[in-house]
Amino acid sequence: MELDPKRYAGKRLLSREIPLSANALQEALQQHHFKQIPTIRKEKNSLYCNRCNATQPHLQSINCQICGSIHLYCRNCIQMGRVSACEHLYEWTGPEPEWSYHDNPCAWEGELTRYQQLAADAIGLAMQQNGKLLVHAVCGAGKTEMLFQGITIALQQGKRICLATPRADVVRELLPRFQQAFPTVTVQALYGSSPDKTGDGQLILATTHQLLRFYQAFDVLIIDEIDAFPYHADPMLHIASEKARKSTCASIFLTATPRQKEKRQIAAKTLPHVFVPVRFHGQPLPVPASKLCFGLQKQLRKGNFPKGLLHWINNRSNPTRQVLIFLPTVVLADRLQEEAKEVLRPSAQKILPKRDAETLIRTVHAADKDREAKVQAFRNRDIAIILTTTILERGVTFPSVDVAILDAGHDVFDEAALVQIAGRAGRSPADPTGEVVFFHEGRSDAMDKAVRSITDMNRRAKRL
Repeated sequence: MELDPKRYAGKRLLSREIPLSANALQEALQQHHFKQIPTIRKEKNSLYCNRCNATQPHLQSINCQICGSIHLYCRNCIQMGRVSACEHLYEWTGPEPEWSYHDNPCAWEGELTRYQQLAADAIGLAMQQNGKLLVHAVCGAGKTEMLFQGITIALQQGKRICLATPRADVVRELLPRFQQAFPTVTVQALYGSSPDKTGDGQLILATTHQLLRFYQAFDVLIIDEIDAFPYHADPMLHIASEKARKSTCASIFLTATPRQKEKRQIAAKTLPHVFVPVRFHGQPLPVPASKLCFGLQKQLRKGNFPKGLLHWINNRSNPTRQVLIFLPTVVLADRLQEEAKEVLRPSAQKILPKRDAETLIRTVHAADKDREAKVQAFRNRDIAIILTTTILERGVTFPSVDVAILDAGHDVFDEAALVQIAGRAGRSPADPTGEVVFFHEGRSDAMDKAVRSITDMNRRAKRL
């Protein structure tokens, strides 16, 4: 039986994830193309999931519909498909895949700035030496383009590469950019609803959850937005990224807002890093303004926008910029949706005067089935104003927007989130000065830290 090693090598899969009949899978086992691994293992009187490494209390009993008995299953990684004790994981043991050596894989013809080039050189060196590197680059510095040189070096050496990021929206945005930059390379995107599930490309773009299916697969692993939810706070995803690396592997970490852990490692010189303090167009980051709104919580509970936001949105320096309004919860987004269509319509019609007024204002959040289409419509300037949760705080690029954060003192808006949200504005060389406003009923430490962080970035960039 002929099986493609690229389809299965470097993975641990459930039988239902392998497109073979039961008889064909049994034959593959007999021919030593696969080996079975228990889904639940026992070590020193403790039980662990062999996919995500979770232990009790994540391992719970179930009356199994498949085998009819009561046994354990893992709740921790169930979103990737249930791992039950009566099943096995299958690991490829057949011939090793042969990845292509590409002479000149990169078709991108842009030029890097001085600081982008310094970062690109550091990335390339880390990939050549199978080293570790943190790239700390401000929002809008052009991190994606900085990767192209290193990825080119890795592809010339016949290496397999994965770029993983916490958000599916980011994967969807990156796919066409990488396909255009590397037209002769098999580039695949893997996320929960991705149409392609084979995962047999030489260059993989994936959500960090998808790494759970891989095992010693990649010569180069790039983790984008390492500070982002859920990656930074979920030990399961850190374990998944460790398991996805080959024993010899280059590890590149990207962030615009490093957490305290990375800051301590940088200070202790235990984590090699490179800093890019300037946006690719050379203009400073927009520094958020703050607007105190008395009675804000009461107004929001009633489903009303504060007068301060309405005044700002009608008196912006550039009334043709689209507007992102960030909200702390889905409940609030839904509550304000109808009010937005009523009170924000005049501003929306100024932004896009020739569009249908009924479609100018939209709401988007993680559970929205149409969020991909809405984000693309906003990017195409078919939507003037989007009310959004933190789902759009990072990884998406719009050429000309102003940004409002409503109830900016809410706990969901930590320093990293506020810096990232502010980074949505001013990303285009044609319009590098977008406005960012924190609307609040009381300043939070996170708001003050975010402003100080952005101001410090601009000061360092100016000094350099």
